[in-house]
Amino acid sequence: MKTSLVIMAAGIGSRFGGGIKQLEPVGMHGEIIMDYSIHDAIEAGFNKIIFIIRKDIEEAFREVIGERIEAICKQLNVEIDYAFQAIDDLPKGVKLPKDRTKPWGTGQAVLACKGLIKEPFAVINADDYYGRESFFKLHDFLEEYTPEKPTDFCAAGFILKNTLSENGGVTRGVCQVNENGYLTGIDETKNIVKVGNKAAVQKEDGQEPIDENSHVSMNMWGLTPEFVETLEKGFKEFFEKPDVDVLKGEYLLPIYIDELLQKGEVTVKVLETQDKWFGVTYKEDKDSVVESFKKLIEEGVYKEKLFDDIL
Repeated sequence: MKTSLVIMAAGIGSRFGGGIKQLEPVGMHGEIIMDYSIHDAIEAGFNKIIFIIRKDIEEAFREVIGERIEAICKQLNVEIDYAFQAIDDLPKGVKLPKDRTKPWGTGQAVLACKGLIKEPFAVINADDYYGRESFFKLHDFLEEYTPEKPTDFCAAGFILKNTLSENGGVTRGVCQVNENGYLTGIDETKNIVKVGNKAAVQKEDGQEPIDENSHVSMNMWGLTPEFVETLEKGFKEFFEKPDVDVLKGEYLLPIYIDELLQKGEVTVKVLETQDKWFGVTYKEDKDSVVESFKKLIEEGVYKEKLFDDIL
């Protein structure tokens, strides 16, 4: 069965000092975080990759990763495609607000793949390292897809303490999981900070402790091709909400999936992974990410020249 990996790489990277953080080299030979995700996904069995980018970063993206990855994937019989997220790509009848300055979030990003996705697919962020285990688990789940199960989804469930930055607060989808391992709710929680070996939500009036062993979503989802049409319907409904902020509001994947969950319209199996996340959320994160990849190479998890083991 064909399975796709959809990589959301259209982020503006405002917290990274204005640079395109997805294209920062972190490996010993200039590899970027995305390279490791692509390697792990191909090794797990994914055979199609869709990059979601913006037109204004297309040239830099193709130069740093696109052309090189296309050459590697051609040898491995892995298909490559591109989707473009645009601020003015809106539902029929919705006009672009005059002062809106950025695209509409991860839900709109995946919707940019309409017409390209015809198979079960995983979604990831470009600037997050997820670890090998999660790709294998998601791929195994997606291999069980049939058209009779269009609403059976999954998500990689990371342990909160394995996903924190040393350099500031992060946003995580804190998951509520039932005894059968299914998601019952997801709370998009901003400004979670590391406090020693614990975690807390930083608020204006102080810190509120949060269980560091909670499951969290890192925007790594396993979805069905039918979901794209559901996502399109949800985007139209997003603009019909009376409280939507048309200048700053975002149509976010975890929030919309949670809405579907609460209506009983989908199921989401949480696939627990013990892998440690790392990523370049802040510019100060880069040095520790470089060291983390160096350590993984020393431990034999990856080759120094990343793709040498699968080419």
